[in-house]
Amino acid sequence: MLPVMRCDEYLYPVPKFDLGRGDVNDFNNELKGFHEQFEDCFQRSESRDHFFNYMAGQFSPLERKSIEPIALSIEDGNVRALQRFVSDAPWAEKKMTTKYRSFVNDDLGSSDGAMIFDESGFLKKGKDSIGVAKQYCGTIGKVDNCQVGVFTGYVSEYGYALVDKRLFIPEKWFADDYSTRRKKCKLPEDTVFKTKPQLADEMLTELGKENILPFKYVLADSIYGESPEFIAAVESMPDKTYFVSVSKDLRCWLKRPMTMSKSYQWGGKTRTKTILVDQDSKPLTVEALAKNINDYFWYRRQVSEGTKGPIVYEFTRRRVILSYDGLPQKTVWLLIRRTLGDDPQYSFFISNASSSTRLKTLVWLSGLRWAIEQCFEETKTELGMDHYEVRKFPGWHHHILTCMMAHFFLWHLKIRMGKKSTVYYAIAA
Repeated sequence: MLPVMRCDEYLYPVPKFDLGRGDVNDFNNELKGFHEQFEDCFQRSESRDHFFNYMAGQFSPLERKSIEPIALSIEDGNVRALQRFVSDAPWAEKKMTTKYRSFVNDDLGSSDGAMIFDESGFLKKGKDSIGVAKQYCGTIGKVDNCQVGVFTGYVSEYGYALVDKRLFIPEKWFADDYSTRRKKCKLPEDTVFKTKPQLADEMLTELGKENILPFKYVLADSIYGESPEFIAAVESMPDKTYFVSVSKDLRCWLKRPMTMSKSYQWGGKTRTKTILVDQDSKPLTVEALAKNINDYFWYRRQVSEGTKGPIVYEFTRRRVILSYDGLPQKTVWLLIRRTLGDDPQYSFFISNASSSTRLKTLVWLSGLRWAIEQCFEETKTELGMDHYEVRKFPGWHHHILTCMMAHFFLWHLKIRMGKKSTVYYAIAA
């Protein structure tokens, strides 16, 4: 009989957000206190009022929390004025973000915290919103007309929050025939095309240099996990452990194959290249490796309580040597997860955790990405993060930042009030 994971085998549990509307007596006064911390980030008192009203609208019971409904719900509200504030008014966004992260650190900061990188899509009609294109939208699981944001989430034993964001601008937006749209959308002229992993790399580097939020782990989906640039950025930081998803086609060896240098002539010069000594020593895909592992080596772990009962997976791990361009490179942990049943579905993760790391730690890390999924779910369903109708580059960032701060404000209330919550364990899909 395979062992079942006990809760105390996790490094720490992640609490579930469970603050109810009836738990806060003077919500508006609390919100005003939060907003007072950002008064010096706006040049005019009108902007400060707009900022408060816009966030208050996100907490309201409005069915759609875009600018017009929010403005019309305010006494003497002005739709155009609120639109100008979100899309065109100057915000000291860098200063706001730095302050915001310091508040996140006050409530959620932990030396064992984790930075999580993931993307979220926003369905859009038309073609004039900044960065909109036919592209994969994770929200609906297929290609559609949408914008895509790359986000950084933070999770610790105290809770979770979004702490940074970048709007992905598809490469075609930098073509000459998009120049008019770029100007209308106020895309900064010095903006250049960056892939999603490059945007994640940029955020990770900034967070590391800023050194406000402590963290030990870096988690990410396969688009980032298989990016040499992103992995190199993590490895350049001392004492950071990455745990990232990879595709089933990633290739590796269980034992490091022997290599040798071979000289050859090219362009009249002698050059060398590294080749395998045994040309038949081909690397395996991680999928092929997983399907050939005997049942004896798989450990059953209960990872959460679902609506239909316990959610259970089986896990195994191996030390593997990754293959790049057919040659052996770094040695990492490979964690494999599979569903139960006759036709199991596999998921794969790699990590630079030390060789002494136990299976339970890797299993625990595989579940932490749930936190950023919860951030997306809660900010979209409760705060209208996907209700916006702004088209300009500054407007998208202002709206998303406001949503991030509103979400954290709720966590602050929960922590300030000392409200205990049920522990929520989950494995990212």
